[in-house]
Amino acid sequence: MGVSGCGKSTIGNLLSKELDIPFFDGDDFHPESNITKMSNGKALNDDDRQGWLETLNHLAKKQLTKNSCVIVCSALKQKYRDILSQDIHKQTKWIYLSGTFEQIYERMNSRSDHFMPSKLLKSQFDTLEEPKDAMQIDISLSPKNIIKTIKNELMNTSEFGLFGLGVMGKSLCRNLANNGFKISMFNRHVDGVEENIAKNFKAQHSELSQAEAFDDIAGFVNSLQQPRRIMLMVNAGKTIDYVIEDLLPHLSENDIIIDGGNSNYKKTKERFDYLKTKGIHFIGTGVSGGEEGALKGPSIMPSGDKDAYSKVAPFLETIAAKDKNGLPCCTYVGPEGSGQFIKMVHNGVEYVEMQLLAEVATILKALGQNPNEIANTLDSWKDNASSYLLEITTAIFKKKEGDDWLVNKILDKAGNKGTGNWTTIASAELGVPNTLIASALFSRYISFYKEERIQLNESFKKENTSQLNITTNEVLEAYQFARIINHYQGFKLIAEASNKFEWNLNLSEIARIWTNGCIIRSTLMEELVNIFKDTTNILTNTQLIAIVNQYKPAAKKVVSQCILNDITSPALAEAIQFFNGITTAYASANIIQAQRDYFGAHTYQRLDDTSGKSYHTNWN
Repeated sequence: MGVSGCGKSTIGNLLSKELDIPFFDGDDFHPESNITKMSNGKALNDDDRQGWLETLNHLAKKQLTKNSCVIVCSALKQKYRDILSQDIHKQTKWIYLSGTFEQIYERMNSRSDHFMPSKLLKSQFDTLEEPKDAMQIDISLSPKNIIKTIKNELMNTSEFGLFGLGVMGKSLCRNLANNGFKISMFNRHVDGVEENIAKNFKAQHSELSQAEAFDDIAGFVNSLQQPRRIMLMVNAGKTIDYVIEDLLPHLSENDIIIDGGNSNYKKTKERFDYLKTKGIHFIGTGVSGGEEGALKGPSIMPSGDKDAYSKVAPFLETIAAKDKNGLPCCTYVGPEGSGQFIKMVHNGVEYVEMQLLAEVATILKALGQNPNEIANTLDSWKDNASSYLLEITTAIFKKKEGDDWLVNKILDKAGNKGTGNWTTIASAELGVPNTLIASALFSRYISFYKEERIQLNESFKKENTSQLNITTNEVLEAYQFARIINHYQGFKLIAEASNKFEWNLNLSEIARIWTNGCIIRSTLMEELVNIFKDTTNILTNTQLIAIVNQYKPAAKKVVSQCILNDITSPALAEAIQFFNGITTAYASANIIQAQRDYFGAHTYQRLDDTSGKSYHTNWN
């Protein structure tokens, strides 16, 4: 590409011969009306070019079914290039032949066999939008050197770099390679601890045969096409900052770093602002789906600079899971660290969904079911409450080791990696009552007090004197009730953050990219996609109001029976408590405010005065 007269046809023809692939000159595909217009000294407009560009796009697609080709075209605007590469973006390489007006004007005046006069050159320069994602070649070089430069760049550089080969990093590498991308992989070298990780990994998987493997940062960075696209899959926290500092000396302006770890959204904004001063783009990206999702298609939540995202979108959207309509479960979320914020909330919702299933299983066990029977009960729920977590929990309760079920042999201490903690802190900072996530988090904390729990169990015997008077269907309805409240709270937190930080987040689109690939995918999430098109509060939806009213009696009964029988069910109980609070028209907070005014003169407002005036009373 480039303005008329820059040498596109000459270089394109030579390159096609060098690569032994067909050559097509875009000028040969102009309709007669365009040729006539330019011959009369008139510049083409966007409407004139539309059909011509679409013709070249169809040509490229047809050639790609056979092998490849070289097409030369002025492609002066970004939107022209978007039309030319529509549906084949990841298979398209742009080469921009650049030169000065004087250089090219002289060349145009010396040619006699072209319909476009040199006086139109200025209009071409005026129209030109220089590409940021193209290989730029100076036309001052000899044709031989230009071809050599292009060949070296095309043949020997990778499109995408993956830094860090842990479980997720390895799976993403294989996913990218399986989708036809040429990648470079990096893992650090530590004598006697981590040696030849990337090379050994490459050797283990045939799909990585064209991938480049490195344990040297300079070599890794230099192996990538510019602007470089590097995705970090390393531990969140200071490690990210250390890696960024290691990369910076080797990067160029407009290179892009993607943080694919569970980083704190505030740190993402700091890194975004810091790297902006260096001319480097930073994209904070949530990735959900675990090892299998990363390999087969995760849910991806990128945020940051929208223009920078457009440079990595073909890669991320290609490897992402697809929703029921075939669209990628990857979308530009919003600015700053919004992508990692919603991944944090995703993990908080995930904590609750896991806790609810653990409580449900405990209740079913109290009803006399063994693990296999619990699995059968959960399996019978999939028509009404289908989700990935329900599916894997069913499988867990079926797994045997010897004569006993494996789940019975697992130590009852639940770990966490911090995102539930961050979600709870963010809820408190934003003033959003995300009580279920806090309950699920604190349940994990309680589990870690194993020795103390054993000691206190001896001192405070559980009575279990009454009969557990509930059915499995009532347990299902209580579970469904609590799940709706969980999703209400999670999306409420996202909505409040969006308003406070002016992120303008699309809740329906967020729900959509969570319908596949991620841990909290479910039929409920699929229903929320349409619900969020009309509201940001799911408890105002007529359909969900009816369902909540239907399930509430069972939720109340199950929680009551658990309390009477000393069965721990904090998340189920909190769902009822929160729902009662959020649906109470006149709450007990009037008493709290009176107490605050009594001891601290914090004042209060009155129901019989709507002006908002503050009152203080001498309560003695």
